[in-house]
Amino acid sequence: MKGSLLVLRGTKLAFILVTLVCTTIVIWAWDKTPFIVSLIPQNQLFKMSPDILIGNPLNKTSAEVNKYAGNDLYINESSYMRKEKVFDVEAPSYSPKKNDRSRNRACNFAKGKWVSDDHRPFYSGGRCRQWLSEMWACRVTDRTDFSYEKFRWQPNDCEMEEFSASKFLRRMRNKTLAFIGDSLGRQQFQSLMCMVSGGKERHDVIDVGWEYGLVKGPHAIRPDGWAYRFTRTNATILFYWSACLCDLQKLNPSDSKSEIAMHLDRPPAFLKQFLDRFDVIVLNTGHHWNRGKLDANHWVMHVGGVPIPDKNMLEAKNLAILSIVKWVDSQLPEHPNLKAFYRSISPRHFFNGDWNSGGTCDNINPLSKGREIIKDESGDPAAANAVKGTNVTFLDITALSELRDEGHISKYSIRPSPGMQDCLHWCLPGVPDTWNEILFAQISAAFRNKLLL
Repeated sequence: MKGSLLVLRGTKLAFILVTLVCTTIVIWAWDKTPFIVSLIPQNQLFKMSPDILIGNPLNKTSAEVNKYAGNDLYINESSYMRKEKVFDVEAPSYSPKKNDRSRNRACNFAKGKWVSDDHRPFYSGGRCRQWLSEMWACRVTDRTDFSYEKFRWQPNDCEMEEFSASKFLRRMRNKTLAFIGDSLGRQQFQSLMCMVSGGKERHDVIDVGWEYGLVKGPHAIRPDGWAYRFTRTNATILFYWSACLCDLQKLNPSDSKSEIAMHLDRPPAFLKQFLDRFDVIVLNTGHHWNRGKLDANHWVMHVGGVPIPDKNMLEAKNLAILSIVKWVDSQLPEHPNLKAFYRSISPRHFFNGDWNSGGTCDNINPLSKGREIIKDESGDPAAANAVKGTNVTFLDITALSELRDEGHISKYSIRPSPGMQDCLHWCLPGVPDTWNEILFAQISAAFRNKLLL
């Protein structure tokens, strides 16, 4: 019996000794030659996440590191990207979570539906007086129904990143966003200022309009635009008035009543002058293309430097849109950090007449025309065709805004004119906030895609 126990103990001891010897050999061999690695397929090998490498690039100077830290803001706030990236040794590739796949793929934000949301609006129309024109703040008018404020847009095909002021300011750190367009562009500008400031008085926001020549002239009612800078992140938001997105030149500068050449095939001089300073531009035009507006402004259409006063108005508008989009697209290779958007036209909702012939928009019931857009085609086909094949991004808001006829100023103007309603401009807070939510989502996607190139 004792002999059997001794044999068993000896066997166990021998097994332990053999195991120790084998382990020692493996460790020694690994240090000398990683032969085990050669047994693993190449596509199973992993490389350190480039988020770490971006933070400390081995082949870049400290000055270059600081430059990239200022530009690629998405790195600093996207924890899920750090956790979910998997990279192959030979060809790094991004493997996002399921929700991020739907967020990053090409998304048609114009297809979706309006859903009620008690967390809207983002700001108070009664308190955002630092940025919001009184004529568009329906909370300070006689209007009593505000259900139009309680809706958000939900795209069908993808997840739209939730807007937050802090995320916007971080993403736009050391950057400038410029709205260039008409009064609807100005509404979008004021909407974004209220969204980013929370509709509160902000002493950390400074007026920098003078940097862009946006100062009121001696006989002007207002300046040609506004520019404000959020000093904590050095993010600048500006608006420049260019109702036709054309270059305007007085034919006789010494005559205050001189006709003005409206060059359909030239970009606004302001855009050409300051393009180098912009990181995001949002262009729009549309509602000034009628004979009455042109005559009132003494504008005479020109193409190739030659006057064409009798040109068809619709053709002229489409030519101007095509020209500005093509020009911006031609500038993008020289401005690789610039993201350009063209916003589709905002719909009018005059019923039983036009703005000057008794047209009204008295409906106060939200979504009486429906709540969902399912068609692929844009509600602004001319603009959609203009951006097709370019690197200018289409901000398509026409069809989704068409469903919101209850959201206009209507008869609640601060200084109403008898028999006239405003069925063109929107109450703020309101529909233009949604335009900015979509804009923010597209800006975010642009930053994200830039990191993944």
